[in-house]
Amino acid sequence: MLSEAAPGKVRIVHGDILTYKMEKAFPKHLKKDWEDEPPDIHIIGNLPFSVSTPLIIKWLESVSKRDGPFTYGRTQMTLTFQKEVGERLTANPGSNQRSRLSIMAQHLCTVENCFIIPGQAFVPKPEVDVSVVHFTPLVQPKIQQPFELVEKVVRSVFQFRRKYCFRGIETLFPENGRLKRTEQLMMTANVDPTLRPFQLSMSQFRNLCNAYRKMCDEDPSLFVFNYREALRQKKMTETLLGSTGQPEQTEEENQL
Repeated sequence: MLSEAAPGKVRIVHGDILTYKMEKAFPKHLKKDWEDEPPDIHIIGNLPFSVSTPLIIKWLESVSKRDGPFTYGRTQMTLTFQKEVGERLTANPGSNQRSRLSIMAQHLCTVENCFIIPGQAFVPKPEVDVSVVHFTPLVQPKIQQPFELVEKVVRSVFQFRRKYCFRGIETLFPENGRLKRTEQLMMTANVDPTLRPFQLSMSQFRNLCNAYRKMCDEDPSLFVFNYREALRQKKMTETLLGSTGQPEQTEEENQL
């Protein structure tokens, strides 16, 4: 009906937004250099709550790599999220809503929580209110490291968000030599190990990522180390040996 009401102006594509190739969705003449003003392309979406977080992480990775819809330049996005997610995306250091999403979004984009839409405005009515959030990719990211490295460091820091950041950073390293390497990373990054994850500034995350990158360059096996997988392997080994000891679980695993 929409395409019939605006012939030649609206094109309806049926597909999965998580897999749709948006780099082919727009005319090539709209493309601009990354350093220029944003192109005349705007992604606007009323996102289902179930896909909003994985989708914005996917698009933030595309911002970092300048692919997908960002092959056209610094394409802007205005998207809806559950109110709590919108607060996380825009949270400042010290806020209880500060999270992995805050860092991943704000180091790549200017993020603005535009306004709140009350739940009763939708049919069917959701149980929560909705945030409308605007993203404009930055010319230069605040953390100039590969997306995968930044995400690994940030995810590790926030695994134990109620504890000192030292505890989360420990999970970047294998058990053998963990304490020494964690102390080395914290010292190189000049980050107070007794700060909570939500208290860390963007510059402190940048320092942590830069220091971790240097350590990975010196020992490439560090980057492929997976703390959660190592926990599972340890648990399986203890089970096979008939051990009654239980390895410590992360907050994320306790929620699974």
